[in-house]
Amino acid sequence: MELNSQQRPFSIKLWPPSQNTRQTLVERMTNNLTTKSLFTQKYGTLDREEAEENAKRIEDVAFTTANLHYEKEPDGDGGSAVQLYAKECSKLLLDVLKRGHGKEDNKELVTSVNTTALRESVFDISKGQRTFIEADEARELLSPLKEVGNSFTKICFSNRSFGVGAAQVAEPILSSLKDQLKEVDLSDFIAGRSEAEALAVIKIFSTALEGSVLKSLNLSDNALGEKGVRAFGALLKSQKCLEELYLMNDGISKEAAQAVSELIPFTEKLKVLHFYNNMTGDEGALAIAEVVKCSPLLENFRCSSTRIGTEGGVALSDALGSCTHLKKLDLRDNMLGVEGAVSLSKALTKHAELREVYLSYLNFEDDGAIAVVDALKESAPHLEVLEMSGNDITADAAPAIAACVAAKQFLSRLNLSENELKDKGANLISKALEGHVQLKEIDLSSNQITRAGAQQLAVTVVQKTDFKLLNINGNFISDEGIGELMKIFKKSPGTLGPLDDNDPDGEDNNEESDEEGGADELESKMKNLVVD
Repeated sequence: MELNSQQRPFSIKLWPPSQNTRQTLVERMTNNLTTKSLFTQKYGTLDREEAEENAKRIEDVAFTTANLHYEKEPDGDGGSAVQLYAKECSKLLLDVLKRGHGKEDNKELVTSVNTTALRESVFDISKGQRTFIEADEARELLSPLKEVGNSFTKICFSNRSFGVGAAQVAEPILSSLKDQLKEVDLSDFIAGRSEAEALAVIKIFSTALEGSVLKSLNLSDNALGEKGVRAFGALLKSQKCLEELYLMNDGISKEAAQAVSELIPFTEKLKVLHFYNNMTGDEGALAIAEVVKCSPLLENFRCSSTRIGTEGGVALSDALGSCTHLKKLDLRDNMLGVEGAVSLSKALTKHAELREVYLSYLNFEDDGAIAVVDALKESAPHLEVLEMSGNDITADAAPAIAACVAAKQFLSRLNLSENELKDKGANLISKALEGHVQLKEIDLSSNQITRAGAQQLAVTVVQKTDFKLLNINGNFISDEGIGELMKIFKKSPGTLGPLDDNDPDGEDNNEESDEEGGADELESKMKNLVVD
């Protein structure tokens, strides 16, 4: 078992902020509380000492709140945590100004804002460079967990590779804490160890945490395979209240998937199951389908890039039919095919609470895509995200897609890239999106769209107040058409995505007949479009 055989993709993490950044924010808030501004003129200023004390307390509460939010998004870049951090700081700062002078009153105000978040303290050693941990370092690193009366309810040991000695140091500490722990993150905690040592470490941790009542368990990025899954058997079998389980990038083969199904007998409360980037295949999907079938409260299911074909896709789709509370579904990068899509469409009719649907690169073709969008049209009234890129969808499926999209007034992001919708599809979808005020992003890149279809899309989105990005790169837009797009987006150039992969000479002559029907309507809209 090679435990570190897969290279990690390079990514930029926006969270957590550096200590220097945090200190700079404290200083800025101190100045805001002590100097003249619109708000201090209305509510008054604080003296320097009082302002600094409150600024430190505000930053600490905001950081704790945002960090807890970040911990619930293990595969995110931290962008939403940064936004929450800033929002909490601004809100608390204004609250302190409104309260005015009085150290004790303001202390009570700030500390009472999120006492629940502060109580659910997080012990996290994952920041910084990945390192190997042996016994001596573990004693020092884990010493805060030994403090009497600590309130740690979540531990994160990710990005540190534990040897047997370090695991033996951790064992009694974890055993003493398991009655108070709610969330455990052991992702990427045995990287680079030999198979024998890694399995020994896993068994030590599993035994130490056996019997804990966890809400969230993250075992991702450990290249577990069947042996690794079974080494976690004591911990997995003891979990009766688990709400979130993450097994991403774990080398889960069909045998390992069967072990997962066997070792997790209690999934009645499971709400999140992430199973990204494994080598599960159809037979493994049958086992995971059994887990899904027994998870009636499931809200967030991710099973992308798992080598699942039609047979496994049908089994998973049938199982998803029992998950009527599903809000987010991600099956990207598998090979479900038309038959799998038709089976999935039957399940989708039962998912009234769906908000996000990611169905790219599933080999749906027109028939599969039509079945899926027809089902979504009649369900999921609050759908916000729909992705179906790379599915060999042609303009023949465009009327069904447009009808579905037209019914989704809460849609904020639509991705149909890498298909063959051409101008006919672009025009139909543009018309369907005309009244969507919450729309923020459209991706119709690489769809053989020419000048007319691109203009239609541009005119539709440019006047939407909150629209952020139109991606129509990799199409067949003429140089003249590019110029017209630049004029349309003159007031908001950042809204139009890059066009460096556009092929002005790639126009499909067969598209001309499709363009003629919408030419008069487009010309009328262009006349009404004001571009200074």
